[in-house]
Amino acid sequence: MSDKKKELIRTIKFVLFSISAGVIEIASYAVFFDLIHFEEWLAHLLSLVLSVLWNFTLNRKFTFCSANNVPIAMLKVAGFYLLFTPLSTWWTAVLTGARVGWNAYAVLAMTMLINFITEYLFDRFFVFGKSIDSAKK
Repeated sequence: MSDKKKELIRTIKFVLFSISAGVIEIASYAVFFDLIHFEEWLAHLLSLVLSVLWNFTLNRKFTFCSANNVPIAMLKVAGFYLLFTPLSTWWTAVLTGARVGWNAYAVLAMTMLINFITEYLFDRFFVFGKSIDSAKK
């Protein structure tokens, strides 16, 4: 199979797994925000953690087929989220707060799109870049 076709299939898998992670993030956000009545920023933070764990696990195994050291790969992803999480939690609080007043779900959708793009690039080139397809026989 050509490299272009492999990369297209890898991208499609990442999109599909990201959609499933997005469903988990939105559903858990709805539970935390609408049912339990957590603040927007806390609902965002908890739903993001659940989504990240799901997405990392599926993409490592099925999208990037990586046999690299799982704790090291997870630490790299944790490093990404050490930057992304405080920033996205901050802008969620600011944009949904009384001064700006954006809809919480609109902010969530924008945040998820930014996360999708930046995480794909980070995973593809930094986390799994040298170990892609190393788990295939």
